[in-house]
Amino acid sequence: MASRTTTKLLRILKAEDASFAEQWAALCDRSRSHDDNYDDNSETEVRKIIANVRAEGDAGLRTLIKRATGAKLDSLEVTRDEWDEGCETVDPVDRAAIGKAAMRIRAFHRKRIPSSWEMREEGGAYMGQRVRPLDIVGLYEQRGESIHPSSVIMHATPASVVEVPEIILAAAPDKQGKIIPELLMAARVAGVHRVFKVGGAPAIAAMAIGTESIPRVDKIVGQGEPQVATAKRLLLGEVGSDYETGPSELCIIADSSATPAWVAADLISQAERSEDSQQLLITHCKSIATRVQDQVTRQLKTLERADVAKAAIAARGAIIVTKSIEVSMNLANEYAGERLVLAVKDADIVHKQVKNAGAVFLGHYTPVVVGDYLAGPNHGLPTGGSARLFSPLGVEDFLKRTSFMRFEPAKLRELGAEVIRLAGVEDRTGPGRSVDLRLQKIRRVRREREAAREAEL
Repeated sequence: MASRTTTKLLRILKAEDASFAEQWAALCDRSRSHDDNYDDNSETEVRKIIANVRAEGDAGLRTLIKRATGAKLDSLEVTRDEWDEGCETVDPVDRAAIGKAAMRIRAFHRKRIPSSWEMREEGGAYMGQRVRPLDIVGLYEQRGESIHPSSVIMHATPASVVEVPEIILAAAPDKQGKIIPELLMAARVAGVHRVFKVGGAPAIAAMAIGTESIPRVDKIVGQGEPQVATAKRLLLGEVGSDYETGPSELCIIADSSATPAWVAADLISQAERSEDSQQLLITHCKSIATRVQDQVTRQLKTLERADVAKAAIAARGAIIVTKSIEVSMNLANEYAGERLVLAVKDADIVHKQVKNAGAVFLGHYTPVVVGDYLAGPNHGLPTGGSARLFSPLGVEDFLKRTSFMRFEPAKLRELGAEVIRLAGVEDRTGPGRSVDLRLQKIRRVRREREAAREAEL
């Protein structure tokens, strides 16, 4: 009887194969995923939404909200009583977990807050930087099948830690005009001051422009559906924004000490986020590769969101077999993923080789999910290879730096000639004249002072 061969969903690639370079380049190319956030074929619709909010304010928002959710709202803002009632309906155990997460995330972000500084030089130079929080920030929570109180905590806590005076949250209401209680609970413990019942592109437009009820903010933080990304792009300049992220990513480096079932569970956990998420396992141990492949097939059979996970794994999942841990780390650094798991024996040593990653999870007992919910570091992470350039969301994102300087006459006399010279190199006479006029005054005052002294003698 012929043996039956089971097709493995998660493909295995070998780094030494001639075709690997092309396959690897395809895995690393996430430009299409980022472009999808903009190529929504709905920019015209978003422009109409922005124009509507700009012209009609709250009235326009109510119309847009009713069209999107069916909710007919008398007030766009969650009242204090609504907020209290929503928090009271949260299961006490869930409430405690949300509180624990907020406490840990707050403690982490309080460790190092940039501060103002100044310096003085001989001759009369005084300069430095003043660091202040933004005046008002807006947080956006996307609508969807699942709720994300963890995102509210991650986004609001750094702003609260640096004492942003006003933090507002915009989230889409349900058909009854209610906000999900768990979101209200997360907003309360994370330091949000006001909550508004508006989602999608209208929420972005309202916070960027300002309406009768919703204040205009300095910066908007929080990812969402493609129209949200488009609205943020179109309104950039009127309002600040966090960097746009693409689909979530996970890269795992594993050696022979890794437990295949655990690695497979982590890959699947990532895959069930969305069909466009990406999951990579890079290992120099062939046995780990095949055993993880088998475990993925087995565990998918009992997963609730198996259809989503299977689609993600089939489209963007892969196991890469290399010759050494050094080659594996080189690939991981080139990939520059959102999340990097070091499922290796000497994780602390291997960690020193990491150059590009949004967040690193060290060892076998640090699954990605602990970082997503309550470890402490922020889960707002750069994607699409942008970990080469950007950092996780943090307190710095809610601060602004202003530099200042003061020169006394003696310092300008010391450095003025060089300033004039540098302006001349750039073929600009105006700046040089600005300095020279002052130097003339300094020289004249100096001559007058010397003449006065000679007269006294």
